[in-house]
Amino acid sequence: MPLDKNFNRREMDPVVVKNNGSPLKLEFINEVRINKSAVEKRCASVINRRTVKKHNQAAWLLKAITCMDLTTLSGDDTESRVMRLCNKAKNPLRNDLLESLGIEALDIKVGGVCVYHQFIRTALDNLQGSNIPVVAVSTGFPAGLTPKKTKILEIKESVRSGAQEIDIVISRRHVLSGNWKKLYDEISEYKEASGDAHLKTILATGELGTLKNIAKASLVCMMAGADFIKTSTGKETINATLPFTLVMSRAIREYFELTGFAVGYKPAGGISSAKDCLSHMILIKEELGSKWLNPSLFRLGASSLLSDIERQIEHFTTGQYSSFNRHGIA
Repeated sequence: MPLDKNFNRREMDPVVVKNNGSPLKLEFINEVRINKSAVEKRCASVINRRTVKKHNQAAWLLKAITCMDLTTLSGDDTESRVMRLCNKAKNPLRNDLLESLGIEALDIKVGGVCVYHQFIRTALDNLQGSNIPVVAVSTGFPAGLTPKKTKILEIKESVRSGAQEIDIVISRRHVLSGNWKKLYDEISEYKEASGDAHLKTILATGELGTLKNIAKASLVCMMAGADFIKTSTGKETINATLPFTLVMSRAIREYFELTGFAVGYKPAGGISSAKDCLSHMILIKEELGSKWLNPSLFRLGASSLLSDIERQIEHFTTGQYSSFNRHGIA
């Protein structure tokens, strides 16, 4: 069942300028207000109203694959696991599925591969020639409680080792105590240490207490120069939810209107089904527009999600669901 030949992973890519940041505007931060009931009502409308089916669903799921940071961040990670992950990143769908869809020539691959610092070289070697960036988590991931000097050295070492993108975790205590100047200064130092690498700031949204804190932290991180804002480490009790996506996407829109810099968004943790993935993508499209649904401005932090997407695409092409053990990641 071939898809439209016009599907292309780069067709909506805007020209993205690296976020240079802006001075900290505390008066702007202090004016932030969030209507929680309105946020919940808006998110419920996405789930209840917006559905994509058949050809459209398959196309959206292919887009999701191209925006995915395929991730392994476990204590038992090994070089062989990272190698298998990289092979899957380069070939996320089986050849028979690509042939059934008629998209063999589109070079479908994921948006990035996310690993610990120790496996940067392994990932680079196995992704050579694919143009898939290597993403390294840093700054004492996931708790972020190591000394600042150590965090900065960690960022610099990851960049020196070849990581093109750095995922850092913020100090949650600055948010919970309302010390926005300290948070701004901290992210500014990480930005300087990251050099030419893209800086993605992980807010650990499930630990920030309120939606207002999430909105304020998002704005402060962008003012400090973050190229992406990301929901979670994946290790918290609550990770990426639609209310978090709505609040953070509107903060991105506010910052874009304020400065002209387009900042990316990455929901991560807890998105394990194609249905959940589509809800986040639809919300981003409605709030920020189609140009944000590309790897330059949108990533999905995922490990098991790809398995379910592959199952859904197989169901689209064959009419039958296969078991999960046929869609291993690493």
